[in-house]
Amino acid sequence: MNDNITEVNKDTFWELIAQAQERPGGPSEWLMEQLMDLGPEQAKAFDDIACAYTSLAYQYGLWTAASVMERGGCTDDGFLDFCGWLIAQGREVYMAALKDPDSLTEAPDYRDQRFDCLPHMGERAYEELTGREVYEDFDPARYDALKRSLKQDIVYGDGIGYPYDAADVLAYLPRLCQRYMPEGVNIGAWNRNSMEIRAACATAQKSKKIKKNRGDSR
Repeated sequence: MNDNITEVNKDTFWELIAQAQERPGGPSEWLMEQLMDLGPEQAKAFDDIACAYTSLAYQYGLWTAASVMERGGCTDDGFLDFCGWLIAQGREVYMAALKDPDSLTEAPDYRDQRFDCLPHMGERAYEELTGREVYEDFDPARYDALKRSLKQDIVYGDGIGYPYDAADVLAYLPRLCQRYMPEGVNIGAWNRNSMEIRAACATAQKSKKIKKNRGDSR
């Protein structure tokens, strides 16, 4: 067990992710062992934080980046997998991506799914320790308070809440497109009949990069 960590909070969460990354031969197994040693309460805390960071990453601009990195679109389940991969890259990569998804150009290649299991180790450890599914002990008020606390450290980038179509993607994510789709951008299309997508289009602002390049008013 790591003697330096006795409880899981937002700082030790990222520290555990970073230490697991240093064990490429078995990072998820190592993290599982640490959380098992810390006990069910801390394993659940790890899972709550991972889930909260996943929820806080639910931004259409970041989903657009995932679609580029997937080389042709990203389903709902695919985006959840992407968020898990993003968290597993560590705090610096995660925070940078929410400030500017194009920064993922500098991240490890998405195709190798490096460390993507790490955010799920809290859930697995909790179930192993208690015989219960982690959702059975979900506390909505506590979880909402955790999300509010974690959100205070996040700087959301310009235009990250907008669901971009293919015509805007190259202007919004130029470096990412060059890395993952150099032959041309084709990310599929949003469901414009979705109330959620329609609301985002009506209320969110496009990135200033697109306004500059295309002269759009929104």
